[in-house]
Amino acid sequence: MIILGIETSCDETAAAVVRDGREILSNVVVSQIDIFAEYGGVIPEVAARSHLEAMMPVVSKALSDASCTWDEIDAIAVTHAPGLLGSLLIGTLTARTLAILHSKPLYAVHHLKSHVYANWLSDDVPSFPLLALVISGGHTQILWIQKHNQFEIIGTTRDDAVGECFDKVAKILGLPYPGGPSIAKAALKGDSSKYKLPHPKIDGLDFSFSGLKTAVLRTVQKEVGVPISYPSHKLKELLSGQQVCDFAASFQKTAVEILCEKLEKALEMYPETQSVVVAGGVSANSELRKALPEAYFPAASLSGDNGAMVAAAAYFEIISGAEPADPYALNIYPRISIEK
Repeated sequence: MIILGIETSCDETAAAVVRDGREILSNVVVSQIDIFAEYGGVIPEVAARSHLEAMMPVVSKALSDASCTWDEIDAIAVTHAPGLLGSLLIGTLTARTLAILHSKPLYAVHHLKSHVYANWLSDDVPSFPLLALVISGGHTQILWIQKHNQFEIIGTTRDDAVGECFDKVAKILGLPYPGGPSIAKAALKGDSSKYKLPHPKIDGLDFSFSGLKTAVLRTVQKEVGVPISYPSHKLKELLSGQQVCDFAASFQKTAVEILCEKLEKALEMYPETQSVVVAGGVSANSELRKALPEAYFPAASLSGDNGAMVAAAAYFEIISGAEPADPYALNIYPRISIEK
């Protein structure tokens, strides 16, 4: 089965062609990172307009790169939840229109499911039942997955997602957006033991990263000798290059430790686990990969948003008995649980 996957949940316009949920025939991604680096974050209205400009050229290139005609496409899959409203709307309307024009079944895919299934786009795939750590700019969750298309949230963040925390700490340190890659790069030159940062005291498998972000801010303020009322956006002017690197390394080390601690606790609570899967944009972090050598990670190129993971997720939904969506009525959901 050959599926065209379309992804526009945030600031990547992506389309891919995948065979049988495993073999990538093409994978085209147009990123808006250069646009939003200037602003330090995504502006939803600008993101939607950029998707509108890039969408059809990206779909056309995906088909061309895969050497596929519309006659060879068996189904279309699209991210319809969660994400930015305007961004989701562009991708979903495109997929709906193409499904109608070419008489193809349309499958609506949850964004976090897609990230999990990026781990099936490789030669070595996980075994069920499994635990999935889904970490990105908008989500930090631990999922219990007993079989395809059966997801249970057993841990989630109570405030900031870990990727969001990376972005906010990067802004404090004067590092460019997105924060994950810029902090990882700066950390290479830093001393991860220089600054002691706290681990949140949260019971169970839930996360909290707001306190860690605040701890970094207060420690920076103390280090440079300014009161807590000092504007956070001006702190970068008082930090030396080495201090920035040391803070980046110390923060990254602490964030990775927090993630691993919760995952270790989940493994104790679910001893029947056969595999551990890490997914989402933060899964590209090299320190996290070193800390979890037995876990399954997607290829670095598939950690971020892409159409291949959408097509893969749709394939495994289809073989699990999922019904196609109505292309005349498919809706978008900026906020909805993976369990629904």
